[in-house]
Amino acid sequence: MPATSESLPPTPTPTPTPTPGAAAPAPAWPEHCDVLVIGAGPAGSACAQRLAAAGIDVLLVDQHTFPRDKICGDGLIPDAHAALRTLGVYDELAALWQPAQHVRCVGPRGKHCDVPGTVSVLPRRVLDEVLVRAAQRAGARLLAPLRFESPLEDAQGRVAGARLRHGGGGGGGGERTHEVRARWVVLATGAVPQALTAAGMCERHTPSGVALRTYVRHPGLASSIRQLQFIWHPRMRGGYGWIFPCRDGVFNIGAGHPGSHLKLKSGKGRMQDLNLRRFFESFAEVYEPARRLMSEGERLGELKGAPLRCSLLGARWSRDGLLVTGEAAGSTYAFSGEGIGKALETGLLAADALLAAARPQGRAAGLDADIRQQYESSLLGLKPKFDLYERASRVNNHPWLADLVIWRANKSPRIMARMSAVIEERQNPGWLLSLRGMRKLLTE
Repeated sequence: MPATSESLPPTPTPTPTPTPGAAAPAPAWPEHCDVLVIGAGPAGSACAQRLAAAGIDVLLVDQHTFPRDKICGDGLIPDAHAALRTLGVYDELAALWQPAQHVRCVGPRGKHCDVPGTVSVLPRRVLDEVLVRAAQRAGARLLAPLRFESPLEDAQGRVAGARLRHGGGGGGGGERTHEVRARWVVLATGAVPQALTAAGMCERHTPSGVALRTYVRHPGLASSIRQLQFIWHPRMRGGYGWIFPCRDGVFNIGAGHPGSHLKLKSGKGRMQDLNLRRFFESFAEVYEPARRLMSEGERLGELKGAPLRCSLLGARWSRDGLLVTGEAAGSTYAFSGEGIGKALETGLLAADALLAAARPQGRAAGLDADIRQQYESSLLGLKPKFDLYERASRVNNHPWLADLVIWRANKSPRIMARMSAVIEERQNPGWLLSLRGMRKLLTE
């Protein structure tokens, strides 16, 4: 549904977008836009693309220039594929990613099952670059590097823009602050809590999970590791390790605790102590392909860690003049740590809620409430699925269950079909934890 001057105020003639990788000169910075999207990851870029394609004047800012690295497992499951088709970039990305037809689940005893599924692997450096450029082609203006400092508020406390900082963040003389007024602000700043806190939207500073990954080149394993691999073991209780094949003999290898088992100390807001690097080392010790990658392969970067926000928890989703989307809103699944698909989906939902402001019967005074209600209702519609993944994350605390499921899947086509349906999001992963699900596991 197009949204133009009937719903949002007019803006000045767009100024040229700075060349990516170059510092944005202060005189070229716009002071007004219809929608200011902060964060150009999957959620922010998807939101910006849909809005710009509908005629909205969108300014998309990010604290990094593109292309840039992003700590992630890089796996794309069917929900991500569907969103990429919606955005019109599926074919472009399919020419770049490594496709796979199975997800391999490996249990503590070394047994495995290969679950059918349409999945792929693409480094976020490439994925995010394509998504940003698609938003620009649709008409969004990109400015980077600009870091969100705080919201601008009107006399009634409504968010009316943002204060952004350009520079290295060290307080040196090269830094400068710029203010952009906007009808709406979309916060898509990921799992780190600083931006959420500055905007008054953070309900929990501690992440719900953490992950660590690196890239390793090992052409000798390219022919034997052709599927996405998840590995459970008692020495990685509470989480798992993974090996995902990229192109050209490169692998994304990592380990993480993606869900609710990271208990918060009452009243402290602190995470239970976890030596994630030691956790990763345990993974390389107990799983031979991981050991070979790390001991024989060419490391293409350091081990890097990142927080995760899961289950649509830990942040307010909206306030007047502002929507929170993507992993900032908790769009990562607790069980698997997968978040790209749902980040894209929540970004599109934020855009749809803003586009609803174009309704001819809409009144300016009622738009805030209407937009917020539509957006929050759409996220509430997703919440039951996230809750099931939160429930399923308890499986990570009981690695022996992986052995049981793998044993049964290799014997029962119906169990294998159920596992495949989980990947395709046609079956919730929480079925295993119910009495009925356990009965089916043992008898089907």
